[in-house]
Amino acid sequence: MELHVQKYGGSSVADVDKIKNVARRIVETADQGNQVVAVVSALGDTTDELIELAEEVSNIRPKREMDLLMSTGEVISSALLAMAVADEGKDARALIAHQLGIKTDFTHTKARILNIDDQRLRQELEAGNIVIAAGFQGITEEEDVTTLGRGGSDTTAVALAAALDADECEIYTDVDGVFTANPQVVKGAHKIDRISPEEMLELASLGAEVLQVRAVEFAWKYNVKLHVRSSFNDQIGTIITGSDEDMEDVEVRAVTSDDDQTRFTVLDVPDKPGMAGKIFGALADADINVDMIVQSSPVHKEGANDISFTVSRTDSAEALEILDELVETGCGSELTTDDAISKVSVVGSGMRNHPGVAQKLFNALGGAGINIETISTSEIKISVLVSEKQSDEAVQILHDVYEL
Repeated sequence: MELHVQKYGGSSVADVDKIKNVARRIVETADQGNQVVAVVSALGDTTDELIELAEEVSNIRPKREMDLLMSTGEVISSALLAMAVADEGKDARALIAHQLGIKTDFTHTKARILNIDDQRLRQELEAGNIVIAAGFQGITEEEDVTTLGRGGSDTTAVALAAALDADECEIYTDVDGVFTANPQVVKGAHKIDRISPEEMLELASLGAEVLQVRAVEFAWKYNVKLHVRSSFNDQIGTIITGSDEDMEDVEVRAVTSDDDQTRFTVLDVPDKPGMAGKIFGALADADINVDMIVQSSPVHKEGANDISFTVSRTDSAEALEILDELVETGCGSELTTDDAISKVSVVGSGMRNHPGVAQKLFNALGGAGINIETISTSEIKISVLVSEKQSDEAVQILHDVYEL
């Protein structure tokens, strides 16, 4: 008997018919002789609606209470899906964070999983029940509810698969798998059959919304086999697996863009030890991730540097408050912001063995009159900041130039 963990996103359970469709899929898997744990997200746009409701009610919105509020979406969907499975003739149990034993740290709205006590889970499975797990949520040692950040149900599924040593973890969504680019933006984008965890991790961190970054990290660390596929058909999707010889034959695997970026520039930072550490330390203390850092020396002032970097727009308001305070205390003369930018990236493990990948990118964008404002690289990716207005055009050009 195999154990399958399946995750169903909000679009897969957006209405009654879709919930029943998911229930039939779960039962079909169980009827094949498998144990099943199904992790479910909130219905449709429920999470966004709850956030909007909180914004209408309160200007403060404490993060602890926001987590409690947002976790209710998954509670509702797990209970409804368990009922739908019961209608298909199978015993199902809907379990939420404390019943699943998902213990997290105290970082509300983007908590990290510390450990999983899987005793209750195993008891339910051994009793022959299908488990419907509420995704996205955890619980602290003090029994406060936490949430795992946008896309957190992916992480719930992979973490449960790792804890239970599952045979497979299937991530069901509204697309057929991982694509060479966003098919809604790029003509000719097509599904990738196999991709390495390393490439998938880069894509997830660079704006591809198919999987949460931390879910890919979990899968890579604990060797969980991932299969991203559609909940609306039976086609094989994208298998995320270890590298093979064929993977490195392709210089670029995919192109992606991320408009969820705000660039901050701290002007005239004193050129002395510890200043950069003070700026980025304050952001780190607030759990704000920083990306694409560039330092330059202004020609108008000796003994000072300008430091530019990007953060997610969801963190920009908090980052602005922190940086304003730092500038007031002498960490710089002025702070500027720009959110009309987009991070465009190409990713592929074959970059290690194919010279000229960067040259193609710069020539292609330059030839189209697209100005590159910032550049960041790793062994398997190149990212550039461009104007948000030219983001879609840049992605299409790069998709074509690398013949994806």
